[in-house]
Amino acid sequence: MMNISFKRLFFLLVSCIAANLQLYAQDKPILIFDTDFGGDADDLGALAMLNHFHNKDEMQLLGVMCWNLEKYAVSAIDAVNTHYGNPNIPIGRRLGEVHETPWNHSEFIAKDMVHDGTLKNVPDATELYRKLLSKSEDESVIVVAVGPLMNIKMLLDSEPDNYSKLSGRELVHRKVKEFVIMGGNFPMSENEWNFDGNMPGVTKYVLENLKLPITFSGAEVGASLKTGEVFNQLPKDSPLYLGFYHFSQYAPWMNHQFQGRIYDNATFDQTAVLYAVRNGLGHYWHKVENGVCVADEKGGNQWIVKEGSHHSYLVLDMEKQAMETELEKFMLGDF
Repeated sequence: MMNISFKRLFFLLVSCIAANLQLYAQDKPILIFDTDFGGDADDLGALAMLNHFHNKDEMQLLGVMCWNLEKYAVSAIDAVNTHYGNPNIPIGRRLGEVHETPWNHSEFIAKDMVHDGTLKNVPDATELYRKLLSKSEDESVIVVAVGPLMNIKMLLDSEPDNYSKLSGRELVHRKVKEFVIMGGNFPMSENEWNFDGNMPGVTKYVLENLKLPITFSGAEVGASLKTGEVFNQLPKDSPLYLGFYHFSQYAPWMNHQFQGRIYDNATFDQTAVLYAVRNGLGHYWHKVENGVCVADEKGGNQWIVKEGSHHSYLVLDMEKQAMETELEKFMLGDF
């Protein structure tokens, strides 16, 4: 009897462990990151965070979609991923005319770090989105969009292909669990860059055609959080040092104060990544719900009360300095 009971107890414990491991595997966030990497250094900080979370097995980074058509943007993204040991994370690019913007920090990173990816040898973002989503479980993917939303619009408008017989709209609504969008100002704004992007009507179209949960981290959240100076202590060949240093020296809204070191700057995109991976409700922030973010044609938005809606936005609860320290910790991988 004792022997049988021990065996039963042993198998019960094994079953419980297996069930918990399965639950963890199901709950681990699976993310696609859509970024306008290269201008503001917050995209760089957010990508560093994603690599650290990915390496610590807190989430899976399925791919990175690049909105920015600056010549070195894709190369810099690949260089960052490679630096953190993830050279095989696929990258997609928005189709369009390539340009060079010297004050962007992408070239500074790409020319100093190892990479293979370029704007010429990575797939169209729509194709990569469809490939990744078609292979994913239903309602399993979180899309974190921290730039203008043209890649999302093109995905929604895409036709059936070799990857899936579903239209883009059908594919998104079957495979995506939630969109986390860094953009707008809440409860209202006349114009915000990610909702504008010199692409009139794109945000309005996307928000009207997504019938999925959307959590917004508005610009007002990241604007209040200043990070970056801590990277002065990093090795000078690290991507965070290279990117933030170049950004501090050349970005039009930063260069007036430059004296040979990295300066703190607003921390927009990192907030969206942190919510997508760790949620943090009741700790970092709370959500305002029961409303809809209505975007206009020119980059403005307003929050309209609507019971039972699928939109919400974040409001910071943690004391500002403590939150800045938290975000720097995640960018550095010190957790």
